[in-house]
Amino acid sequence: LKMVGGASAVALLTVGGALLQNSLYTVEGGHRSILFSRMGGLQEKVYKEGLNFKVPWLHKPIIFDIRATPRRITSPTGSKDLQTVHISLRVLSRPDPIKLTTITRRLGLDFNDRVLPSIVNEILKSVVAQFNASQLITQRQMVSNMVREQLVERARDFDIILEDVAITDLSFSPQYTAAIESKQIAQQEAQRAAILVERAVQERQQKIVQAEGETRAAFMLGEAIEGNPGFLKLRRITAAKHIAATMSKSQNKVYLSSDSLFLNIRDTERDEHLFHSGAVPEVGPIVTAAAPIVAAAPVAAPAPVAAPAPVLPPVPEFADIPEITEAPAAVPAAAAVPEEVSA
Repeated sequence: LKMVGGASAVALLTVGGALLQNSLYTVEGGHRSILFSRMGGLQEKVYKEGLNFKVPWLHKPIIFDIRATPRRITSPTGSKDLQTVHISLRVLSRPDPIKLTTITRRLGLDFNDRVLPSIVNEILKSVVAQFNASQLITQRQMVSNMVREQLVERARDFDIILEDVAITDLSFSPQYTAAIESKQIAQQEAQRAAILVERAVQERQQKIVQAEGETRAAFMLGEAIEGNPGFLKLRRITAAKHIAATMSKSQNKVYLSSDSLFLNIRDTERDEHLFHSGAVPEVGPIVTAAAPIVAAAPVAAPAPVAAPAPVLPPVPEFADIPEITEAPAAVPAAAAVPEEVSA
């Protein structure tokens, strides 16, 4: 009897331990659970993390992950200007912990796959259709905000909480991309042509101003030469300095006359003739840099040329001279025969 009683106690303890083990279950952190009763169906109570109790065979726990889960959804849609746009959206979603029973009853355990793709495509198509293809690029933040607001509001109808919505990729068809590239190239070429035209206009204006300045300078130079004859001599001296400075840098010896160096300052008759005739001799460029003025050596006055001796007729031989019978008249002193005449 003692042996039978001991075996019964061990069996009871074993059965009790098995029942107790099957009556407890653990809910991990970031999860929630609800119970499904074989008799009453889904229970409204939501169990939190930790150790929870259930009735073996009668209750079945259903555990939900209430942490935000990322999901990427790509949707091809059309813009306002009828361009095909491929948009990729990253969505962080989680179920509402209070409405887990309703979600399970309405949508099942795969509620994300049932709801998110359909509402994301619907919202993307409605928002993108309000913008042109170029506006989707330039106003991307505005488009993202509009998509987020409408998706969050739409997901609340299914007891789903969206933590974040962001546009991760935005691409167009290859034909539209090539058209945009061609347009950008054409705009750059047009801007380059406009710059070249503006540059040509500026160069033309510069030439006009330069020509007007040269005309004014020539007019003032003519007035200066006409009003002051010494200005021409100053230009000749300046040109002589420039020629002498240039020739001095040569290793060869060059001898130039004063005419070549424009140093014949005493040629006043030629200058007066040029002034009266209106012709201006071409001179060398004006040297604007300050340079020491080398004093020109004084030019000696030309020596007076002796008048040629008068040529007398040949003196006849003495034999041909007739005999003088009368005393000759006195010969004036001016008509005296020079001593240099040979007999």
